[in-house]
Amino acid sequence: MALVSPLPPREGISATRLRAPGGPGQHARMHQPVPPNVGAWLRGDFPEATEDEILALTTEQDFTDEHGSRVTLDDPVIPGGFYWFHRVVPHEDRVPVEMGVVHEDEDLLVIDKPHFLASTPNGRFVRECVVTRLRVERDDPHLVAIHRLDRVTAGLLLVSKRPQTRGAYQSLFQARRIRKTYRALAALTPATEVPAGWAACRTTLLHKESGERQVREVAGPPNSRTEARWVRDLGDDDLGGVLAQGTVPDGWEAPRIGEFELKPHTGRTHQLRVHMHGWGMPILGDPVYPVDIGFHPYDLSSPLQLLASRLEFRDPLLGVGRVFDSQLTLTPTPAQLGLDPRD
Repeated sequence: MALVSPLPPREGISATRLRAPGGPGQHARMHQPVPPNVGAWLRGDFPEATEDEILALTTEQDFTDEHGSRVTLDDPVIPGGFYWFHRVVPHEDRVPVEMGVVHEDEDLLVIDKPHFLASTPNGRFVRECVVTRLRVERDDPHLVAIHRLDRVTAGLLLVSKRPQTRGAYQSLFQARRIRKTYRALAALTPATEVPAGWAACRTTLLHKESGERQVREVAGPPNSRTEARWVRDLGDDDLGGVLAQGTVPDGWEAPRIGEFELKPHTGRTHQLRVHMHGWGMPILGDPVYPVDIGFHPYDLSSPLQLLASRLEFRDPLLGVGRVFDSQLTLTPTPAQLGLDPRD
C-alpha cells in the first residue's frame, strides 16, 4: 500500500518525503547509522543549510513523521522512518496558456492540456503545471493526474478527484487497458515515401543514456510498439490562415504537411517522437528530434505538433465504455512552414 502524506498540499504543492537512516526493510539507507536526533540527521543531510534553515524545517515547513506528529530538532530519529515537510518553492512566471475541461464527473476530470504546460510538478515547473494550477483554482488538494503527457505535447489528461476511486483508474494504465490515439503533423519530402493510405507498425528497443534528452533506437529485444497511419495532407484551406501570418516570398511553394494518426501500445519516454523520426518524418516543432536544439522554457513560438486526441476505456466503476475526444487542433506555425513570421 502506498504511503499517504500526513500533510495536505500547500499552495497546491504536495509535501516532500524523506526517509531516515537505519531501521527494518530494504531501502537505500538501511545500513547507515541512526543519528542521535532529528537535528543531527538534517544537518548531516543538508550540510550547506544554515542553522536557521534547518530550524525552519520543523517550524515553517511543518516537518512531520509518518504518524502525523510534528517533529522538533531534539526528537529521536525513527530508524528507517518516513518524514514529510513543505519545501520552499520560489515564484514562477505564469505560462501564458490555459487549460480546457472536456469532461467532469464525481470521480474524474478530463483536461485538455495545452502545449508548454507540464502535467505534474517537475524540476523546472512546480507551480506552473496542470495539477498545481487545478488544486489552487478549485481549492481541492485531492486532485491527482493519473498519467502524464510531455510538457510540449498537448491533449487529453485524466485527473482523479477522489482518493477512494483513484486506484481503479490508475490500474487501467498499469494494465494497459487504456486505448490512446494521437494526431501528429510532419513535413514530407519527395524522399519520404508516404503514399495516400500509408500505414505501418514500428517495434524497437528504446534506450536513453543518462544526461541526454534524446531517446535512441538500439539493437535488442523491443520494448516499444507504435501503429501509425497517414490520415491526409493539409490543403490550402488548412494553411491559408497560417500563410496570412507570415511573409511569403515570390516563388515559394508550400511544403507537403501530412497528418498522422498514432496509436502507442507501450508508453516509453518520447516513444511517438522517436518512432516518427525513425520513419523519416520527425514531428513538426520537435526541439529534440532529429537534433536537440535546446529551447527556452518560456519560448512558445514553435509548438510540437503532437496531440493526445482520444482516450478510450471501460470504466472500472460503471462497467461501460467511455470515449473522450480532445477539442484542440494542430496548426503549423509560419516558421514551421519555412516562412518568416510577420511582426
